Amino acid sequence: MQDREVRICVVGDELATGVGDARALGWTGRVVARTHFSRPAMLFTLAVPGETSTQLGARWEAETAARFGSDSEIENRLVVALGRHDVASGLTVARSRLNLANILDVADANRTAAFVVGPPPGMPAEGDRIAELSDAFADVASRRRVPYVDTYTPLAQHEQWLADLAQSGGVYPGQAGYGLMAWLVLHTGWHAWLGLPQDEVA
Repeated sequence: MQDREVRICVVGDELATGVGDARALGWTGRVVARTHFSRPAMLFTLAVPGETSTQLGARWEAETAARFGSDSEIENRLVVALGRHDVASGLTVARSRLNLANILDVADANRTAAFVVGPPPGMPAEGDRIAELSDAFADVASRRRVPYVDTYTPLAQHEQWLADLAQSGGVYPGQAGYGLMAWLVLHTGWHAWLGLPQDEVA
């Protein structure tokens, strides 16, 4: 695999693009910057603002197909970056679970390895529902042996995260918040998922 070209598609809402980050890196840019590939990897962030998991499920396959390669020397990878919009839009947890399950099952059928990043904390009033949603997503991923990054639990009471959110009215993190998300991704099986040695990620 080390000789293969790696193409990573990140599908999700605006949090996947780092909205609110003054450095415009978000967590995806920080993670890739700390990942050392034998050949330069291609990262495509395919985000739609305000998107629910239902909307994501309807579009991800066609959008990633245009970026993925069919050559046997190309390694296609899918990162599902789940946001909080299912809560705001009133989707049931059961529907959210089914949406993620369908995405992961199609990816598996296409022989595309998947990695899931769960929704981070947002408005305090939505905290319990986001926590429930994150737990449900984690269960779906676990049943399919897909790596899942719980960003909610470690950040719900994290001072830096809360300070970042406070500056944006409780919606988007800033540099510190995206750095925390990147740290969680890097320490939750990212390198193993890519078949790469674990670097020293402080």
